[in-house]
Amino acid sequence: MTKKQISLLRPIEDVLSFWDVLTPDERNFIQNTYTLHKYKKNEVIQCEGDEPTHLMILAEGKVKVYKNGFGNRAQIVRMLKPGEHFGYRAIIANEVNSTTVTAFEDSTIYLISGDIFLSILRHNNAFCYRFLEELSFDLAESDARTVNLTQKHIRGRLAESLLFLKDNYGLEEDGATISIYLSREDLANHSNMTTANAIRTLANFVNESLIAMDGRKIKLIDEEKLRRISKLG
Repeated sequence: MTKKQISLLRPIEDVLSFWDVLTPDERNFIQNTYTLHKYKKNEVIQCEGDEPTHLMILAEGKVKVYKNGFGNRAQIVRMLKPGEHFGYRAIIANEVNSTTVTAFEDSTIYLISGDIFLSILRHNNAFCYRFLEELSFDLAESDARTVNLTQKHIRGRLAESLLFLKDNYGLEEDGATISIYLSREDLANHSNMTTANAIRTLANFVNESLIAMDGRKIKLIDEEKLRRISKLG
């Protein structure tokens, strides 16, 4: 990356959610040792089965975290936005990566050595507690998502995915178009359904005037009804 590109990025102290609980020495150490990597759209950032090496913090862009299931069909388990971190589970558990992470669009990531991350985790109680809080929140979200993906009808799952994308990535200037453009396959993988079912259900939502579509752009027309569909499953 050029110096100009780096200068436009939010500095690591503004991106790390736990910067405020680090000691001055820990902050200086991270400042002097972190690395910055830029990934192109669709480039793999980490692979399922590989040894973990770094705690990764998304500085800009969007990434998807997924696992390959039966028939090698991908299941998206998380969609990340700037400021969120990943790669920590395998480091803490001393296991190989359990998921694959791919850049959904051109993305820039701060990398902190796994050894440094573990050292701070072991010696800084405030940092450890903050991380436990975030892990607890992630676990609660994961539990809720598991129930929703396994018990809701296709319409409920797709409505929930659209609302998740809206709530996490926001809307464009028109106040209605979701600010992330997923392929039909990615939307299906995020909703735990086949691509054909996703296409059919999206068409039904359009016919019911719940959404409007222009290529990969999705505009929410009747968010209240989508929320009812999501809630009823």
